[in-house]
Amino acid sequence: MQEHEDYPVHLISDIQPHGVLLALNPENLSILRVSSNSADYFNIPSQQLLQNPLSMAIAPSCLDTLYPCLSTSSTSFHYQRVEVLETGKLFDGFVHHIPGQVILELEPAESHASDYFIHLQHTVGQVIQRLRSISDRAAFLQHTAMEIKQLTGYDRVMIYQFDDQNAGSVVAEATSMDNISYLGLHFPATDIPRLVRELYRKGMVRYVPNLTAPGVELITTEHPLMRSPLDLSGSILRGVDPCCIDYHLNMGVSAFMVVALVQGERLWGLMTCHHQTPKALPYSLRSACEVLGQFAASELMSKVHEEELAYLHTLNTIQADFLTSITAAQDFTQALIHPEPRLLALVGASGAAVCLDDRITLIGQTPSLEQVGDMIDWVMTELDDQIFYTDCLSQHYPLGLAIKAIASGLLVLKISKLRRYLILWFRPEVLQTITWAGNPHESFQQSDEGHLVLSPRTSFAQWKETVEATALPWKRAEVDNALTLKHSIVGIVLNKADELAQINAELERKNRELESFAYAASHDLKEPLRGINNFTNIIMKRHGEQLDKTGLNRLKTLIRLAQRMDALIDALLKFSRLGQTELNDQLTNIHTIVSNVIDGLSASYEGTGTTPQFQIPRPLPSVICDPVLIGDVFSNLIGNSIKYTKSRNPVIEIGYVAAQEQQGQQKQQGHRADDQQSQVSHVQPEHVQPGKGPIFYVKDDGIGIHERHFQTIFRLFKRLHDRESYGGGTGVGLTIAKKIIERHGGQIWVESNDGQGTTFFFMLSYADNS
Repeated sequence: MQEHEDYPVHLISDIQPHGVLLALNPENLSILRVSSNSADYFNIPSQQLLQNPLSMAIAPSCLDTLYPCLSTSSTSFHYQRVEVLETGKLFDGFVHHIPGQVILELEPAESHASDYFIHLQHTVGQVIQRLRSISDRAAFLQHTAMEIKQLTGYDRVMIYQFDDQNAGSVVAEATSMDNISYLGLHFPATDIPRLVRELYRKGMVRYVPNLTAPGVELITTEHPLMRSPLDLSGSILRGVDPCCIDYHLNMGVSAFMVVALVQGERLWGLMTCHHQTPKALPYSLRSACEVLGQFAASELMSKVHEEELAYLHTLNTIQADFLTSITAAQDFTQALIHPEPRLLALVGASGAAVCLDDRITLIGQTPSLEQVGDMIDWVMTELDDQIFYTDCLSQHYPLGLAIKAIASGLLVLKISKLRRYLILWFRPEVLQTITWAGNPHESFQQSDEGHLVLSPRTSFAQWKETVEATALPWKRAEVDNALTLKHSIVGIVLNKADELAQINAELERKNRELESFAYAASHDLKEPLRGINNFTNIIMKRHGEQLDKTGLNRLKTLIRLAQRMDALIDALLKFSRLGQTELNDQLTNIHTIVSNVIDGLSASYEGTGTTPQFQIPRPLPSVICDPVLIGDVFSNLIGNSIKYTKSRNPVIEIGYVAAQEQQGQQKQQGHRADDQQSQVSHVQPEHVQPGKGPIFYVKDDGIGIHERHFQTIFRLFKRLHDRESYGGGTGVGLTIAKKIIERHGGQIWVESNDGQGTTFFFMLSYADNS
């Protein structure tokens, strides 16, 4: 199969007999090769021409006009009328250059009156005018085939369109051969090998007037350049491969001409002309067909079905609306997947999967989460391109057969080259019946050695095949829409990142200013506050006997307020210092930290009538942190658990949930205490990434917190009760705890029911404690 695809048709060793070929030395225009039929045209034997100058065969009057074409090193083709010296006959001459040689091909020219060419030019102009007035693409193609048939007189003219797999089908046909029609029939990619397609893509017109005429060999000199075969890629007279001859003879064709339909760099299709008997066509008429082929290829780009235009407009509208919404959205991920139909309509899919690292969201009709996960692993390891699409997934991904009903078609968009950020769209299986021109499997036969070899089909009768595990193909507009989405997402993310960076920089500056102000203000407030407190005490000592009971109470209130103010300033100082001091990170035994906190708190409650019961289900792990600051966190949390209770014997549990025990955002029941593991259930908010380090918790059986206060309790100086209730306080403990944990790159959250106890959770930097 690969040998067939790469068969060097351009290095065939002979030419067709309706002309003569000469290969010239570009330095002196001596003849290095010549076709063996030169005597038929020049009356000079081929061997006699070798190594002699071109002037031996061509009339001097023609050489003067030929020299500029022969001496100019150009890849373009040149046409020139040429007169042969010995016979005086006129030829159509074609010149092109290959490395180290100049190729001159000559075909006998037909003598026409000058008005013939004027008439031909006028005819071509009228054909173009008629075709240009046709707006429907199918009608345009059909009329093009009819016009070419009428112009050339071939028995059949077909227009053949390639698909994405390099197979193709006949999309228009004009024929007088009533025995068989190829309209609508498909032809496998092997019928036109890769190298032949490449020659057509370069705009080649292939003309074979007689398939049964024997080829003419090339005679060469002993020149070093002649040791390798002559490259006939650009040759008009290039010989015909035996496989190609058998193929066309099996179709009942004795002569053909093929005009390539090229759009930019893409080979769209072919305009193929067949004749049942040998048929010669003058160069002027072939040139006219080439012009019409170029016009048809160009016009096809603008002949788009109205429904395609409407669909393209619909896609553009969806795209614009989609990008507007995700640009304005606060939550980019939610805007990407909601509402669900919009992401599917963007490319005409029935299902989609959005993967952002380890988080996969399924939309519409999709394979299972596990199957999608396996497919994403395959995409990340096997596919390098930013976009991949197929209408037959099982050809690329063997596991695709198991999900063909809902995912025969796949379009993958990689949003990031570094992260697992990608979108997969799915299309279901659509059973298709394809009508081939003959059984395509008969193109392969087994040789005596047991190898599969390509052989021309002997029958081109209709042969139907049901194709499974395929979906409707992705349209170019849909693929382009996906690419536009990728570029837009990257642009939006970069803009948001830039905006966020600016906001963060401004916020950091203001925080520094605020912290500096708070530190300076609290430090400066200390001095007058001490003065107020001292002078109040002096007044009470020296003049207390002169004051009545009301006056004394007011002085005591003033002292109490000054002391509270002093405590608030101390808290403010501590809070402001948190943003200015460097963390003293080190590997810290949390169990030791908590034990010290418990010892200190237990001592402070001796003789108060309150006896806390502390439980640590299992030894607490060591993590990297600032031991003093994390000690303050546990002191605040455990202290609050003792304070905010109505029991004289509050039960307080301090523990952790290991990384491997975490299960995302679902509520998880812990193991029993006799297993020395956590008895606590925990809920992780969406913004908390699981599985990267231990989650510590402090649980109590106290008064609880209503859900509406879950965020309020972390605000500075915010208390949910009056100042004297539950032992009083400044309302900064949880604020400081939150600040400390955030300084460690972590997060803190609360789970509680009013009147049923509270559990505070926190985790530190993921990277340091994984």
